[in-house]
Amino acid sequence: MILLPAIDILDGKAVRLTRGEFDQSTVYDADPLDAARRWVDEGARRLHIVDLDGARSGAPVNLQHVRRIASEVEVPIQVGGGMRSIESVRQVIGAGATRVVIGTAAYTDIDFLDEVVAELEDRVVVSIDARAGKLAGAGWTEQTDIPIEAVIERLGARGVQRYVYSSIDRDGMLGGPDLDGARRVAEAVRGTYAYSGGVSTLEDLGALVELRQVNLRAVVVGKALYERRFTVAEAQAVLDG
Repeated sequence: MILLPAIDILDGKAVRLTRGEFDQSTVYDADPLDAARRWVDEGARRLHIVDLDGARSGAPVNLQHVRRIASEVEVPIQVGGGMRSIESVRQVIGAGATRVVIGTAAYTDIDFLDEVVAELEDRVVVSIDARAGKLAGAGWTEQTDIPIEAVIERLGARGVQRYVYSSIDRDGMLGGPDLDGARRVAEAVRGTYAYSGGVSTLEDLGALVELRQVNLRAVVVGKALYERRFTVAEAQAVLDG
């Protein structure tokens, strides 16, 4: 299992949201490249970048920052936010992303999903963003009544192999991970997934390891790293254990 330091970009800055609310953001780095360099210097093996402006607008906005980060760090990066057409996916890949993370369009546009999976195969990651076990979309701004298990079953049938499960209720709260949600996703996924949301201590990471789910391959962490609750190296040591 690996640590995925999160770099969420809003208005050109590295920020963290609280429970996915755009009006509750905290700026941690004026330049997202500074955050990327810091996490890689501490031992990050891969980075998780989210174009929040793109997620809100429906098209990539911060490609220049993706391009700068990809050219300056020597680890793979996965990028999400605003990719709702094959052209936008190709733009993000062209900017240097190793994997693309798609959300809303994966549920609303079957033709788009099929085209992306056919072109990129396991370089496609689908984001399962949930409140109380139900899917949220449109950059977390729209809530549905669709259970996450039903979503994962439909996506898997169309060839999706990788996922990121985000517990929006816990995002940015530093209140501990959604272990029950992580188990539910592990039972539903026929592939691999990363967990995101609420991690605040090394003990939280240890609790995810103790789930012993073989398809849980990564943990996305943001606020706890920015607030120096632990370092990338310390976190990775727990996940390696």
